Amino acid sequence: MDSINYVTVDVFTGERFSGNQLAVIPDALGLSDTQMQQIAAEFRYSEVTFVLPPKNPANTARVRIFTPTMEIPFAGHPNVGTAFVLGGQTDVFGKASGDVLRFEEKAGIVEAALLRDDGRVAGASILAPEPLSVGRQIDSDTVARCASISAGEIRTETHVPVIASVGLPFAFAEVSDLETLARACPNTASFAEADRRFSREGEQFALFLYTRLPDTPWHLRARMFAPLDNIIEDPATGSASGALGALLASLQPASDLDINITVEQGVEMGRRSLIELNVHKSDGLVRSVRMAGRCVAVMRGNVSL
Repeated sequence: MDSINYVTVDVFTGERFSGNQLAVIPDALGLSDTQMQQIAAEFRYSEVTFVLPPKNPANTARVRIFTPTMEIPFAGHPNVGTAFVLGGQTDVFGKASGDVLRFEEKAGIVEAALLRDDGRVAGASILAPEPLSVGRQIDSDTVARCASISAGEIRTETHVPVIASVGLPFAFAEVSDLETLARACPNTASFAEADRRFSREGEQFALFLYTRLPDTPWHLRARMFAPLDNIIEDPATGSASGALGALLASLQPASDLDINITVEQGVEMGRRSLIELNVHKSDGLVRSVRMAGRCVAVMRGNVSL
């Protein structure tokens, strides 16, 4: 094999050159783990996906997700973008994809439903593969040092800074206002210290800051920093948005509710993204988290091996 085809997509946006960049290798059969990691490092996008035949023929494909430095079990925009790419093909490994795709991933089965405009695939929605898990609390001083803001600018009325996950863990903190969010800047040394204190083996400390837009409690503005994984800032983080939506729903006093949440991200980077969430809660527990967004194809080509 001398080369392999790729497609790049802007995810969580309807406008090209906005949203979050993703490279998809639609047929990665024959690539080694080392080659996958090298290709992801070459693109230097936050993630690259590698599509392989499924182990269970009832599923659509096996999808592996690599950042520039490591493989991860799940992420939001790679699944939305990969579903968009595969949904636009006539088949996936000889099988018609249909409107619902099922991806085998390290975190479990990820179900993706295609979104269409006049019959054309325009995006996808995905279900989080794992239930909400809430981990360790983090002191405000640590978060403040990581983000180069003051501890007094971190709000704790709804929740203290905490690690949560629906497939991939992030540290979450609410900040006081848009100005504070815009001023945040990652401090790599502080991230390294937080990673030593709060991350489990095989994970790296990533921080998701958010604030609520005035008079719209379920429209959030967010930023995500992960400098230890060579992601200084991510323009759209579906897995983090889904975990935050689940966390906020779990803290609502009602035992049964459906919440629609919009997360706006990437504004400060000039790559505005919109992530639409639906969180369903019943009998006091979050039962499902769906993340949805639009996509735009950008480039096609091949990688020489």
